[in-house]
Amino acid sequence: MPDASDWEHLLLFVISLGVAALAAFLVSTIAALILRAAARRSDRVGILIRRARWPFRTVLLLAGTWIATAISFPEAPWRPAVDHAYLIAMIAAGAWLVAQSFLFLADLGVSRYRLDVADNRVARRIHTQFQIIRRLVVVVIVVVAIGAILLTFPGVRAVGASVLASAGIASIVAGLAAQSVLSNMFAGIQIAFSEAIRVDDVVVVEGEWGRIREITLSYVVVVTWDDRTLVLPCTYFTTKPFENWTKYGSDLIGAVEFDVDWRVSTDAMREELDRILAGTDLFDGRTSVIQVTDATGGLVRVRVTVSADDSAALWDLRCLVREELVEWLRDEDAAALPQQRVIVGREASEPRSTPGATPRAGLFSGTADGENRASEFTQAIPVQRADEPEGARS
Repeated sequence: MPDASDWEHLLLFVISLGVAALAAFLVSTIAALILRAAARRSDRVGILIRRARWPFRTVLLLAGTWIATAISFPEAPWRPAVDHAYLIAMIAAGAWLVAQSFLFLADLGVSRYRLDVADNRVARRIHTQFQIIRRLVVVVIVVVAIGAILLTFPGVRAVGASVLASAGIASIVAGLAAQSVLSNMFAGIQIAFSEAIRVDDVVVVEGEWGRIREITLSYVVVVTWDDRTLVLPCTYFTTKPFENWTKYGSDLIGAVEFDVDWRVSTDAMREELDRILAGTDLFDGRTSVIQVTDATGGLVRVRVTVSADDSAALWDLRCLVREELVEWLRDEDAAALPQQRVIVGREASEPRSTPGATPRAGLFSGTADGENRASEFTQAIPVQRADEPEGARS
């Protein structure tokens, strides 16, 4: 049975633990009040408090509990093992607090650059780079914390020299084993700082139109126009060609093509296009052109070129122009609708000739003069035609 001194130590520990918990709560509350008073007009302090509240309280509670244990059981034989456990917990809680503090600083830097504006090229670059930096720093903090925890074990410190001695061979083996992982990680870093793609960029990959939603150290998330999600490795964007429609800006030019009859009135079509564009906010006023780009197969091809502020507006504008011009051709210029002409009868096989014109004589035209010239060049044997009298070529 525990003696009176053990009960006294246990009672002292309970009291110390309660005091430590109360102190941790009071210190965290006072720190939150000070921060709120220092920045009353800013919402960023609230973000910091939400991120760091629990890590900070955990560190304070662990520190208070450790102190309470040291005061209550100064001579206990199990103290070294408990102190070791407290040290590991403090390292983990400290890493948690440092990581949350850095994430708050990263969010603070990114919040100055908004993505919901028309010209957000710089904002997309900053968001992309900070996404990669955040993940790298968090990984580094976790690795350092794990290393610090391992170094608290005497056995690990003893084999440290041998580990360093074999670091060259181990790095080669690890590099070969994790080749794809490392290549994706370096590709993610390259993407972040080369600006090949950025968060919210409009891209065409694997024949799919979509926006970059997320860039990590190993993969890139693309959300397509129909809300499907494509997850591609980072090496895809460093080894394969793809389209980036917002690399240097979001404004684009698109075309709508029509195959119409030769009787189409391009001037009237231009006037109708101007009327359509004047009545929509999708058009940005930069480019409005109608050109006849081809005239073969009994039809002419009319290409309408328009521009918009971004790819989504351009798609809607192209659809609007196509619909309105189709209705206009059907209702106002029906003669321009595609038609196929077929000539039936003897006239279709007879060449047209102008009345009173002299027949055109060529080298092999079939006329007497033409055949005489042909015989001079080819030394051909004269052949009597059916409509010539007997002996005419003798």
